[in-house]
Amino acid sequence: MKKIIFVFISLLILTAVVIPALGIKDKNYDEQFLRIHIRANSNGQEDQDLKIKVKERLVDFLTPYLAECDTKQKAANKLNGLIKEIEKTACEEIKLNGFNYRVFAKISRQEFPARSYDGLVLDAGFYDALIVEIGEGKGDNWWCVVYPPLCFINFESGKGIKYKSKLLEVIENWKKNAKARS
Repeated sequence: MKKIIFVFISLLILTAVVIPALGIKDKNYDEQFLRIHIRANSNGQEDQDLKIKVKERLVDFLTPYLAECDTKQKAANKLNGLIKEIEKTACEEIKLNGFNYRVFAKISRQEFPARSYDGLVLDAGFYDALIVEIGEGKGDNWWCVVYPPLCFINFESGKGIKYKSKLLEVIENWKKNAKARS
């Protein structure tokens, strides 16, 4: 009986030490974010420059639609309803820049590597994302977070990045919940 108790306690301690060390996290963490990835046709300089122009146009287009979304699900629903308009807006920018690439947009759950954005680290894992593929979509991508609205930033102040309060709320709530579960 003492052996069974010893093994059980050892497994409990091992689990408490090893799982956090491996970076295994609350599976709901990935559920809090809706990402956006704009994939360039290629890594050629013209295609990479075009990707940035398409990104700017799409952020401008999406901002008013997503401003009222107060949950990830509402943001995803709004984007799903705008897929054709997203593709059309991107195609217009592509044509304005002298290219004739097709654009394919969809929301899907995909695996992404860990990424950092001005101090916020999104761990590697599966995330829901708006994927906007330009042409072959084989080039480097631009990424950000649609919900909470991390990509919708204000440079007017001249002081760089300004986060909307919704992002800070979500991060603080996640940290508070993580501590409560510990």
